[in-house]
Amino acid sequence: MSERKQSKAGNKAVALKYNVQTDAAPIIVASGYGYVAEKIIDLADQSGIPVYRDDTTANMLAMLEIGSNVPPELFEIVAAIYIDLLRMSDELKKNIPKPLAKPE
Repeated sequence: MSERKQSKAGNKAVALKYNVQTDAAPIIVASGYGYVAEKIIDLADQSGIPVYRDDTTANMLAMLEIGSNVPPELFEIVAAIYIDLLRMSDELKKNIPKPLAKPE
C-alpha cells in the first residue's frame, strides 16, 4: 500500500507491506518526498497496488526508516487504512462487468 500523490514537490509517499504469516507488523518498504514520492505512487499504480491518500498519515509514516516495522502507536491508523482499501477493492470488484457466457 502507498500513501499520497499530488504534483507538488513537497509531497510524501510511503509504501507498506504486510504478510500476516511472516510479519509482526506492517513494514515500511519505500518512502520518499517530491519526485521519489511520485515514482513510488506511479509504480504502485502501474502494479495495481491500491494507493491510500492521506497527508497526515503519510507525514507520520515518512518519519520511520525503511525496513522498520510500523510501531504499535500507529497500528490503529494503519488498520483503518487497510479497512478502507478492502472496501475500495470490494467496490471495484462489484463494478467489474461479468464476462458474457460463451454460446454452446
